[in-house]
Amino acid sequence: MVDLFMDRILLKNNRDQDELDTEREIITRLQNRILMLFFASAACQSCQQFAPTLSDFFKRLTDEFYVDRSAQLVLLYISLDHSEEQQESFLKQLPKRSLFLAYEDPYRRELEAMFNVEELPTVLVLRPDCSILVPNAVEEIICLGPDCYRNWQEAAELIDRNFMINEDLGQKSMCRLRDPVRRVKYKVESDRRKKKKEKWGRGGEGDEEAGRNEGGAPF
Repeated sequence: MVDLFMDRILLKNNRDQDELDTEREIITRLQNRILMLFFASAACQSCQQFAPTLSDFFKRLTDEFYVDRSAQLVLLYISLDHSEEQQESFLKQLPKRSLFLAYEDPYRRELEAMFNVEELPTVLVLRPDCSILVPNAVEEIICLGPDCYRNWQEAAELIDRNFMINEDLGQKSMCRLRDPVRRVKYKVESDRRKKKKEKWGRGGEGDEEAGRNEGGAPF
């Protein structure tokens, strides 16, 4: 996921349209998350009708008003608008937590071709490794609402961010999903070794106690 946008400037959909252009910011915002690429245009009537549904869907999964803990989900608007004014108008219908590419950035059209987007609106859902999870989730979002995310989370085998060390979020090694996976693996193996050691420890104590009960010397 990070590699897909590492050399790009992403903008926050806030009043100042702040840039999210440093490696650390991009890693922190995109690493180990499910990404929704929203291909749409203000000139598309279906896009206009779907935008409020998508906005509500995203807010219910990420806004503190609805959830105690934000879902590991990113919404990135890929504008196929015919003018910057149209893009600015459409962005007002999208959540403040969403991101977008500048109108003058040709990468918008590159992504359209890369993922073979043929209809609008399209919500392309990507796993953290950039593989396609859902080619177009528009109907799924309309019919299932936030329950979609539960299905995506399971299908993507998303690593819980609780396993991530805060200091690691700024490290370049975080650019690969295998690092948090490796940490989880090591944690599980460590826990297993600990439990096994405790089990054998209890077994030894039991043998020692048995020896005392039989009047013999402890082992």
